[in-house]
Amino acid sequence: MNAMDLTAGRTDERGLATDLYQLTMAAAYHASGRCERASFELFIRRLPSSRSYLVVAGLERALDYLEHFRFSEGEIDYLHGLPVFRQVDTNFFDYLRGLRFTGDVWAIPEGTLAFAGEPLLRITAPLIEAQIVETFLLSTLNFQTMIASKAARVVEAAQGRGVVEFGARRAHSMGAAFYGARAAFIGGCIGTSNLEAGRAFDLPVYGTSAHSFIMAFENELDAFRAYFRVFPESTTLLLDTYDTVEAARLATEFGPILQAVRLDSGDLGGLAREVRSILDCAGMNKTRIMASGDLNEARIVELVEAGAPIDFFGVGTEISTSFDAPALGGIYKLVELEVNGRREPKMKLSGDKATYPYRKQVWRAIADDDTFIGDLIALDDEDLTSEGYEPLLELVMRDGVRVAPLPDLRASKERARTQLARLPVAHRLLKGASPFPVRYSDALERGRRTLGESLERRSSEEE
Repeated sequence: MNAMDLTAGRTDERGLATDLYQLTMAAAYHASGRCERASFELFIRRLPSSRSYLVVAGLERALDYLEHFRFSEGEIDYLHGLPVFRQVDTNFFDYLRGLRFTGDVWAIPEGTLAFAGEPLLRITAPLIEAQIVETFLLSTLNFQTMIASKAARVVEAAQGRGVVEFGARRAHSMGAAFYGARAAFIGGCIGTSNLEAGRAFDLPVYGTSAHSFIMAFENELDAFRAYFRVFPESTTLLLDTYDTVEAARLATEFGPILQAVRLDSGDLGGLAREVRSILDCAGMNKTRIMASGDLNEARIVELVEAGAPIDFFGVGTEISTSFDAPALGGIYKLVELEVNGRREPKMKLSGDKATYPYRKQVWRAIADDDTFIGDLIALDDEDLTSEGYEPLLELVMRDGVRVAPLPDLRASKERARTQLARLPVAHRLLKGASPFPVRYSDALERGRRTLGESLERRSSEEE
């Protein structure tokens, strides 16, 4: 599926979906004849304080971008006209005309649980190619992983009750709503209110009616009848425009065929009990109750633990903006260069932003009962299968071409569900979760220490 990028416009012009400094670096690399292969890794530096795990999402969009990466003539003309490129040789713009992504990509599959410091994606490609794609990849994986992780928490709070993503009106653009709905589905939501996402990604779509529809009629019952007449098999009546309890009594006119009612304000737990009693007394035991209205995982836990007879939840703002943790600190760092057939490790030393060199693999230890024990970040050529570990990063693209189709969206959602079930409860608590054990292999630690000492000596000699 080649869905239109609602945040950037046309799909045939992707080269400028990046930051200026990616292109200035590319021009300087080009002028210096730097064409060696480079390896970059994308990872989340640290988890937000309210998160104990991540649900990986966004890989499908990232690979679609890499497959179709190119500069149009209009984009090249724009770059050529920028003052910063005034002194750049015209050969660079000719180079951009033929530029395509030709590298290899290793990635953790969508729906997999991941943790801070673990490469979610690794690019090995000619230096300029690997550099230019940084911004788009970070934007895509940061955002969709953030939303999928938030959705998973809300779904966990609902304890088996369905959660519908309702956030398009509060998302940070329709593009964010579009891909946010996709990520929320991976995170466990049963569907979305967003029709464009429903069509593009084949997601179940849900909707009721607004308070304005009720207010547009002379009285509430007339509004209910008008809506039910058109949608007799799928109506969910919104009850809280005026008096929720009285509206529930009016809803009994439609009998057991009425699919659901929605509560959007007030004491949701208390109102749900009153409404349930009214419906049950009318023989409408199968008419479900939906709750919405600024819900988050903490509020949902309160309702569930209090025994509120709510069958499913509609959650908007909190999912579509990941309200309590609205950004992930994803970074994309150079870890190796290939020079004259030799791999040269690269690392950053500065302060609390120091990085680990070398290409890496992430290994997950599995207990006898199939639960997760801990993760080990190791050199990419270490093999830990004999020690009971499973590798997470998979080769998904070689020489710029996908090596195999990714699992469909429902498979990614199922992966997330089963992975969460395998994560011990102590590590997935919504509040006060203990950190999941993640460590670096001895070989990687030695390599980092040796390279760090070498770089520090070199720096002191240059002073």
